[in-house]
Amino acid sequence: METLNFKTNIKSSADVAAVTLNLNDIEQVDGWNIATDAPDNLLTVQTTDNRIAHLVQKAVEKAGYTAQLVEP
Repeated sequence: METLNFKTNIKSSADVAAVTLNLNDIEQVDGWNIATDAPDNLLTVQTTDNRIAHLVQKAVEKAGYTAQLVEP
């Protein structure tokens, strides 16, 4: 299991709801969470394939938000 972290501009439960379907549609995502109370509104993605960062970014952008991969 791999973990990917992204800085986002997702700030509220309504924002989380807006990206939920897009993130859930990514087959390689086993789970995800957005810490809207964290300074960078951190999106944490659990995946079986760490090469899907671009898919996560596109899914978030499709809902009108930004996601920037945080390198380990």
